[in-house]
Amino acid sequence: MEIFGVDIGGSGIKGAPVDLDRGDLARERHKVLTPHPATPARVADCVAEVVGHFDWPGPIGITYPGVVTDGVTRTAANVDKGWIDTDARALLGERIGRPVTVLNDADAAGIAEMTFGAGKGRTGTVIMLTFGTGIGSAVFTDGRLVPNTELGHLELHGREAEKHASTKAKEDEDLSWQHWAHRVQKYLLHVEMLFSPELFVIGGGVSRKAEKFLPLIEKVRAEVAPAQLQNNAGIVGAAMAASAGTAHGTG
Repeated sequence: MEIFGVDIGGSGIKGAPVDLDRGDLARERHKVLTPHPATPARVADCVAEVVGHFDWPGPIGITYPGVVTDGVTRTAANVDKGWIDTDARALLGERIGRPVTVLNDADAAGIAEMTFGAGKGRTGTVIMLTFGTGIGSAVFTDGRLVPNTELGHLELHGREAEKHASTKAKEDEDLSWQHWAHRVQKYLLHVEMLFSPELFVIGGGVSRKAEKFLPLIEKVRAEVAPAQLQNNAGIVGAAMAASAGTAHGTG
């Protein structure tokens, strides 16, 4: 069975049909740059462009980089503030002309990893962290999602953690892998102190280069594993949510 998934990120918007039996993309994904400013109308146009590339006729799952409740986007840390309290499900559905399901991007990635990837079969507390423009999070207890956790906004060294340890922070400050890994380690230790997880799953585009930084992370008691679906996890999770007919984390 194939369902379409779209992942809206701070730097790119990507999507593809997903084979839900395999938990993988059925076709090579199509990506466009996230517009700046990333207003609801401009992002909706980009999502429509991604969907139109495949001429997809059916329902669509769409991730959003922030809190989503019942299809309404409540926060806008890395996109235009016009998204706050926008009925994204109605806006995107009308623009695309298809029924859509909208959920938090890290929640979508976590759902995919818990079903097909690094978290498959794991019990206890598992925390998925996606490193990119910001830091997204998805928290699971015995496989059940606690939606919209937004742990990237925890305070670390006097500022939001994602301003200190995101991939964007690494790029903006031209940090070495070792320096950045040290920052990630401090962040993981902080989250571990609060939640005591058995497993951290590290996702986002940087997960493709896990061998460059994960071996440098020490002192964390929990197992730390790279996302097996890497940066496609959000697309897969979005498609899973659309297939279920209700988004995990949308209310």
